[in-house]
Amino acid sequence: MTDQNNETVQALQWMGTYLRVLDQRQLPDTLSYDVYHDAKGVAEAIVTMRVRGAPAIGIAAAYGVALSVSQHYLNATDDWQQKVAEDIALLAKSRPTAVNLFWALAQMEAVLAQTSENLVVACVACAEKIHADDIIANRRMGELGADVLAAAKGVMTHCNAGALATGGYGTALGVIRSAVSRQPLNVYAGETRPWLQGARLTVWELAQDHIPVTLLADSAAAWLMKSGAIDWIIVGADRIAANGDTANKVGTYSLAILAKQHGVKLMVVAPTTTIDWTIETGEHIEIEHRHSNELLPTCYNTAGSLVSAWNPVFDVTPAEFISAIVTERGVVLNPTECRMREIRDVI
Repeated sequence: MTDQNNETVQALQWMGTYLRVLDQRQLPDTLSYDVYHDAKGVAEAIVTMRVRGAPAIGIAAAYGVALSVSQHYLNATDDWQQKVAEDIALLAKSRPTAVNLFWALAQMEAVLAQTSENLVVACVACAEKIHADDIIANRRMGELGADVLAAAKGVMTHCNAGALATGGYGTALGVIRSAVSRQPLNVYAGETRPWLQGARLTVWELAQDHIPVTLLADSAAAWLMKSGAIDWIIVGADRIAANGDTANKVGTYSLAILAKQHGVKLMVVAPTTTIDWTIETGEHIEIEHRHSNELLPTCYNTAGSLVSAWNPVFDVTPAEFISAIVTERGVVLNPTECRMREIRDVI
């Protein structure tokens, strides 16, 4: 599967027998792809954030399982099933908050349980379908979200929820792409500390599509809202609870509170694979904490240092602060558990 979405940016490229992963840590200065032939490498790419964004993580993990099956099953070792199971467990540990990861692994496990012949072909086909379906869902969400924006003059996004974070086109940036194709729209992006996904990835990605964008410091968001420059904040999600509570890049909760104060609306854009129907509220979402060295200056990362860091990479925004959740199955306005259930069984 190559050039499957005809977009400038492709975070993941399946090459038939191996996976190419765009190393997003090097953007925007260097466009560099790493090659992976086994699940261990794919898991390491996820852990180190070479690939990131909940949908892209799930897609990468699916290809990781396909590589594992190819490696162990084709070698006809007696314990190939155990080795594949170990690889799946390794992939599952890579990022705990992104529910798409676990959904994709479950899809691959179902293929392993149901298929007895042409196992490698079946696993590759499943991973490719997960990838292709995500692109289709993104484009559908882009159009639905653009409908909701209607006459909006300005929007702000946080982190990166574009083609880089998905199979292609994007969730939050997919909506922005679709909206801009209809009418002029002022687009703002927060820098998104500490990894600067907004500054390094989002503005670069939009520029690749020739969409003008204005970068602002995260701490300037409240003043931007007060100025009246934006009508909506548009973000993606890593996990959504059954009642609409949403986990996204840390800082989203702050933006939601500020938006409420200033009369700005908040839109969450995510495929239904991001909804975890097994948890009732966001209180049950596991929040990933990453190493302090990603936040602290090098001089403080020493034994016995008096300076430490608290580094959660996600926070949870209660549904009451969310104006709309856009999925490929439809839009949930002012989400509640009852309204979320209405899209659960939509086909």
